[in-house]
Amino acid sequence: MSFADLGAHPTLLQSLEAKGFVTPTPVQAAVLDAAMLGRDLLVSAETGSGKTVAFGLALAHTLLGEAPSFSRATTPKALVLAPTRELALQVQQELAWLYGAAGMRSVACVGGAPLAQQLRALSDGVHLVVGTPGRVCDHIERGSLKLGEMQALVLDEADEMLDMGFRDELDRILAAAPKGHRALWFSATLPREVGELAKKWLANPARVAATPVQQAHADIKYVVNIVAFREREHAVVNVLRAHDAPAAIVFCATREEVSRLQATLRERGFRCVGLSGELTQPERARALQMLRDGHAKVLVATDVAARGLDLPDVSLVIHADPPRDAMTLQHRSGRTGRAGRKGTAVLLVSPDRRQLLARMLRTANVNTASWEPCPTAETIRSLDDDRLVTKLEATGVTPSEEDVAVARRLLEKRPAEDLVAALVTISRGEFPEPEELPMTVSFAQKLLASMSQPQRSYERPSMPQQRYDRNEYRGGAGGPAPAPTEARSEFRPGPAPYEARSEFRPAPAPYETRNEYQGPPRAPRPEERPEGGSNSWFVLNVGREKRADPRWLIPVLCRWGGLQKEDIGVIRVLDRETRVEILGRAATMFKERTSMPDRLDPTLRAMPIDDQGPPRRPPPRSTWRKTTER
Repeated sequence: MSFADLGAHPTLLQSLEAKGFVTPTPVQAAVLDAAMLGRDLLVSAETGSGKTVAFGLALAHTLLGEAPSFSRATTPKALVLAPTRELALQVQQELAWLYGAAGMRSVACVGGAPLAQQLRALSDGVHLVVGTPGRVCDHIERGSLKLGEMQALVLDEADEMLDMGFRDELDRILAAAPKGHRALWFSATLPREVGELAKKWLANPARVAATPVQQAHADIKYVVNIVAFREREHAVVNVLRAHDAPAAIVFCATREEVSRLQATLRERGFRCVGLSGELTQPERARALQMLRDGHAKVLVATDVAARGLDLPDVSLVIHADPPRDAMTLQHRSGRTGRAGRKGTAVLLVSPDRRQLLARMLRTANVNTASWEPCPTAETIRSLDDDRLVTKLEATGVTPSEEDVAVARRLLEKRPAEDLVAALVTISRGEFPEPEELPMTVSFAQKLLASMSQPQRSYERPSMPQQRYDRNEYRGGAGGPAPAPTEARSEFRPGPAPYEARSEFRPAPAPYETRNEYQGPPRAPRPEERPEGGSNSWFVLNVGREKRADPRWLIPVLCRWGGLQKEDIGVIRVLDRETRVEILGRAATMFKERTSMPDRLDPTLRAMPIDDQGPPRRPPPRSTWRKTTER
């Protein structure tokens, strides 16, 4: 069916025809269905499926009615909220061409942009406002944004806005919206938090699942490369060289990792730009435009770029740092394989996190991931040979008479084979040199050798179950294990590391109700408490202002400090810092290991507190400054 058959507004049909849009995507057809006309919608659709045009089409009959164009602009008729500045600006551009023939005036209200320009545009009158929750709330409180005549409200990437901590801002905006407005909530996924928010603010929304789960990754090929952690940056170089994509995005966990990897790739000859939260809005826009124009081929970014950005030429996504959860995996990978194009997502994972990533892929419904060895330098050089032969054979250049004369002079002095070899050498110099991966290759050989050996099968003997004190053994992090019985050592391995056991475990109730974690469910009895003294307190340089929360602090403490969850007592999150209680002898090991920066978040600091309880007053700022300088 065409857009006209589905009842799209006649004015918008002109814009669609001018852009060459003929057949609607599934999500566009779903929202234009006659049964959805005028209703509140709760839509889930994959990234790159045309959601922006979809809600633009759905809004047309609400905003324009039967009129061919808008009347004089006063206060906004519609508000669109997006989680990031880049996505908000992109949505404004999409709706600008879609409603261009209708004479729509719009403004983007986002942080990091000049406030005076936004105030001037709002005072002059607009039909549509596209913004981020924080800046929109600011305008509402200033009185510069009046929602009294608003007819429609769109939430784009609603799950991401909640995940980024915008729940309070969304509540304030929805409370200020007039009753009876039409709500269109779009998201790639619809988790429980979105459902709870919809139940609070929407009366009877129609749920639309525009993309079946089994088709969500149909255009993306997933490849997993097991790489030694120390060779991660070299592996990124080899993956980029092996795929030779016209445009690629490399995702890192922190802005420090972005800066370091960007410098590494530039040093090796790649044309790359970086994108992270520390950049200003003009710097972000410049980086994205360089990638769109082809002046850069690689974008190194944090997860700020994983939502909604439409970069058509991106055919390769590299997860240099593994995603934190299945949802992040989906949205990172969704930057490629958009709008029917094919793409590849490569995940680099260290050997100790293989099982963790496998579970994450299953949670994200990715059942076709290919586990392949990381490209080696020999593989890339072989690919370069094939590319050079193809490139030189397919050249369509017609040489001029002057060039032919120069070629004849060269043939008189040197054999043709030598001249062609020199041309190949010069052409090969255009490619960055591949990297050697000795540790990764060594592990791959050991893994293949272990898989080729026959597996021994065991039968568990019938014996009474014995209870072991889990506080005496910490999975290799807290000292040597006690001497177990023969049956336990042969048939029951020790507990897995904390990260592998609890990455997807649901958060306990205290995390959601207050900024204080009261430790394990049961404190160890005196006879169970390990030797080594009483508990110790540490203070971390993150607090509520940096969105600190026990849900992500506990895995960080376990990884950084070599702890198990049972070693952590009370966690108290304050405005600018967090106090953590470490139980028993684990405090000594925690103090030693946290004296070195965390490899995934080097800005994190932990400082011991001398007394045996959380201090009533925070330590002076001078103490933090000296610790940071050290």
